Amino acid sequence: MNQSEDFIVRTMSAGEVAMSVEWAAAEGWNPGHHDPHCFRAADPDGFFVGVWRGEPVACLAAVAYDEGFGFIGLYIVKPGFRGKGFGMRIWQHGMRYLGERNIGLDGVVAQQANYRKSGFRLAYRNIRYQGRVNGIGCAHAAAAADVPFEQLLAYDRQCFPAARARFVSAWIAQPDAVALATADAGRIAGYGVVRRCKAGCKIGPLFADDADVATGLLRALAASMPGEIIVLDVPETNPAAVALAERHGMTSVFETARMYTKDAPAMAIERVFGVTSFELG
Repeated sequence: MNQSEDFIVRTMSAGEVAMSVEWAAAEGWNPGHHDPHCFRAADPDGFFVGVWRGEPVACLAAVAYDEGFGFIGLYIVKPGFRGKGFGMRIWQHGMRYLGERNIGLDGVVAQQANYRKSGFRLAYRNIRYQGRVNGIGCAHAAAAADVPFEQLLAYDRQCFPAARARFVSAWIAQPDAVALATADAGRIAGYGVVRRCKAGCKIGPLFADDADVATGLLRALAASMPGEIIVLDVPETNPAAVALAERHGMTSVFETARMYTKDAPAMAIERVFGVTSFELG
């Protein structure tokens, strides 16, 4: 436990994870309605709260996916308590928890210099697109829950730096969401999830073999949430993903710096048409 006379850092309870997501909403990050449960499933020990004189004032997610990879997000200090060093203390606690793993984050571009001081290096930008997408059903898309889970997990692993079975299991089964997978000759060719958020909906992940599969999934997921504003976070290093968003009339509204403490992990970035979440990677 990291503590001083008036400030301690400890692992969050389930209710405190929900609190941290509400803080994220207050920051304008527009989380999903069921993010707290799904996030905590990834690593129940990887969520930390900083408490000053009994009051929660800071939070951080430092999710250890496996022995080699972790991800930092939900880094918030409550307004009114900033500039007192609380953020640095909870940050250091999370970094110690993740140890020697390769650690990723999606940070505000303007904070890159600060993250570099903690050993992070820029890999690429993720660009947030949003807009209304004309949805249409896709004959090749089926409920992700109907696909053998081990196959779905194996496909997810190609597009993410670590296996994340507990998270994926919760993510595809969450309420107020639709998870679809596309099969080609009996093998998975892509999958995606759309979930209702505080405002509109977010699609993430959107993983696909190519732009055609991604297009079918994007439009089918949008069709399940008719009339809603859709948000899609796209890695700029996949030009086909950028083109997909722009072709569907989505406009860029925000970007993050994807950074890692070590070399960028080996994964099929050309299959990443939509990032799962900025909070957990």
